Amino acid sequence: MRWWPSSVLHLLRCLRLRVCTRRGRSRLPLWLSETWAYVRLLVQSLYFNSLTNSDVVFDSVFEPVFWTVDHITRWFGMVFVCLVVILTSSILLIAYTILLPLVINTYSPAWIAWHLCYGHWNLVMIAFHYYKATKTSPGYPPTVKNDISFVSVCKKCIIPKPARTHHCGICHRCILKMDHHCPWLNNCVGHFNHRYFFCFCLFMTMGCIYCSISGRNLFLDAYNAIETNYQTPSPPYTFKDKMIHKSIIYMWVLTSTVGVALGGLTIWHAVLISRGETSIERHINSKETKRLAKRGKVYRNPFNYGRLNNWKVFFGVEKRSHWLTRVLLPSGHAPQGDGLTWDIYPIKKDMMPI
Repeated sequence: MRWWPSSVLHLLRCLRLRVCTRRGRSRLPLWLSETWAYVRLLVQSLYFNSLTNSDVVFDSVFEPVFWTVDHITRWFGMVFVCLVVILTSSILLIAYTILLPLVINTYSPAWIAWHLCYGHWNLVMIAFHYYKATKTSPGYPPTVKNDISFVSVCKKCIIPKPARTHHCGICHRCILKMDHHCPWLNNCVGHFNHRYFFCFCLFMTMGCIYCSISGRNLFLDAYNAIETNYQTPSPPYTFKDKMIHKSIIYMWVLTSTVGVALGGLTIWHAVLISRGETSIERHINSKETKRLAKRGKVYRNPFNYGRLNNWKVFFGVEKRSHWLTRVLLPSGHAPQGDGLTWDIYPIKKDMMPI
């Protein structure tokens, strides 16, 4: 037997133990494990910094997808706006050419007056708020140096971001009190047009429900008239009668569908307004609530002033008459505040004793 120094034997035992341990863990040859570790080190060295986490890596990998979606959404914004105008105009055409003559020839003068007053009031509110929501700027933070307090710096714009401000990847700008980017408006919903957006959703939902309920009997009659009966021959209808029946069915199906879908969206935004938060802040507040709950703490939304006060601030109601002039009638008044600074302490009593 060949003699080995004790130090060499000890080194061989350690090396063998290390190799066996690695093989037991990875079940890969030593050279392959070392090569894989070296490749991982090279890849990590290309993007590593102190702020790198899974979110940064995810955003970097899917940046081409985000870029494509943003540009397609911006282009389709004009298509969606035209679609809203065309669909609404088609319902108005059917209402004025088909339904209105039926109402005048069928209902009593009192019901005729009610339908004319409510229908036109609802139409004016829809048209006014949709126009204002699409044309009013949501509000942008200043790009020049100023003394306004901010909470962070935008990674895209490289400008200070005040509280409740977020960056819109479609508009490529930071938006004051951003709620979301609405393709149906081709505009962001922010501090200065949030009220117009919500009122448009509300009055459009009310108009769809009104058309759906008022036209239910007409829809049933039209559907029964064009339904094919295989046992008895169908009554002779002219081309004009068939078009009237199909138009009534189209109006009822469209208004009922939009009423349900848009009604759910309106209720969701009403809940958010009652809580004093936007759609983006809802996700942020939810994460903060869970994070502080693990520490045994309770998170409080600093912009929640109470349900009634939140609605007063949102609608800009400062006295009793404003419930009529600023809520039930078209009003172009600006929202409270400039969207740059906010009162962050919840107020127990009414902000406006109304």
